[in-house]
Amino acid sequence: MSLTVDGAIAANRAALVMIKEEPFNAEAPHPALQDHITTTDEHYVRSNFALPEHDGTLYVGGAVGTPLTLTLDDLRALPAVEHAVTLECAGNGRLDMRPLPTGEPWGGYAVSTAYWKGARLADVLAQAGPAADGVELRCEGADHGRYHLSSVLADVDDLTFVRSLPLSVAADPAADVLIAYEMNGEPLRPDHGAPFRLVVPHWYAVASVKWLSRLDVLTEPFHGEFQTGHYIYEWPDRPHEPVTTMRVRARITDPAPGVTIPAGTYTIRGKAWSGAGPVTEVGLAFVGDSDWSPAVVEPPRGPAQWQDWHYVWEATPGRHSIRARAADAAGNVQPDVPPWNRLGYGNNAIEIQYVEVR
Repeated sequence: MSLTVDGAIAANRAALVMIKEEPFNAEAPHPALQDHITTTDEHYVRSNFALPEHDGTLYVGGAVGTPLTLTLDDLRALPAVEHAVTLECAGNGRLDMRPLPTGEPWGGYAVSTAYWKGARLADVLAQAGPAADGVELRCEGADHGRYHLSSVLADVDDLTFVRSLPLSVAADPAADVLIAYEMNGEPLRPDHGAPFRLVVPHWYAVASVKWLSRLDVLTEPFHGEFQTGHYIYEWPDRPHEPVTTMRVRARITDPAPGVTIPAGTYTIRGKAWSGAGPVTEVGLAFVGDSDWSPAVVEPPRGPAQWQDWHYVWEATPGRHSIRARAADAAGNVQPDVPPWNRLGYGNNAIEIQYVEVR
């Protein structure tokens, strides 16, 4: 049975741009991308089901030497780690794809960065002792409900949200996967996965299972609706691929869309991020066939959060297009055209924005 959306929860949602009322999905407002940390009130929300009840325990089992039952106090007793992590919905930017794919109509603001504090998933797994032949970690949330199965094109009355991570990622202390119980210095709110959730740096946020209730070490790959039915790239001309790490992307945060700015020197600012490594270049172009002019890319404040960039522009009167393109240390570069796939994931096409100068 889902929780009633009371006044406090409604107030926490007031600053967001709602995409869907139930289950609640909402984008961050444009100003939320300007700071290096997104406030909790402005952090985007993605839910597949209504807010669930949670019994306050986390079960760890499967192919382990020592099954565990952990409470929030048990997690707090483990060494605490806090990191700023950029989370992006895999469907961010779906509205810009043509033809329009199926799925929630996300614009470009299903991305945010927050401080997350919790216990390392690797420390919990070390207590449980995964079997030598373990290959994946099945991660189950408490959220569940009616859902349309893409694999058989039919509805199921009660489906639970379950994903898996490669055990090589989940059990690696260097990966810094967290079982987070705080966000921006406060206990998690219901919309963000209270009492605890996974936070998986560098991966699209579908991997960061909210309302975490159970972890199971598997000796075979996991197959489930949110692993092999949804959250996969269904390409029209090649084999399907799983949605994993975030693709390189740059966003313009100033000027805001649709504003008029004065002629003269203007500093264009933005954010850039990638799951494959730090962003090394951001280029700006102002006409369709122009060369890319390099912006100044600030060093990353941390290994898992977006980076600031800026470009000093001499703006002349008229309407101008602004394009921003990022590249990362792994050699990935944003494409001109969104990589179309049936479910509309991973759109990292070059952003185009128009501005009036007077």
